[in-house]
Amino acid sequence: MPLTELGRFPRVEAQIIVGRLESEGISAVAFDGEASIGDGSWLLIPVRVMVDADDLDDARKIVDQPA
Repeated sequence: MPLTELGRFPRVEAQIIVGRLESEGISAVAFDGEASIGDGSWLLIPVRVMVDADDLDDARKIVDQPA
């Protein structure tokens, strides 16, 4: 089950997206969330949200829904 990138988001938004996807039964993980935390630039680095390649279309539909 290869992972594929759903998108890059601000750190907090990425965590919310992961939670939303998991609540819909889609496994997701946020990569790079702790990148550059030591030098203080961690808020500037987007976090990659990764999902299984087979779930990518369904994940996009969930993320693209208007709030």
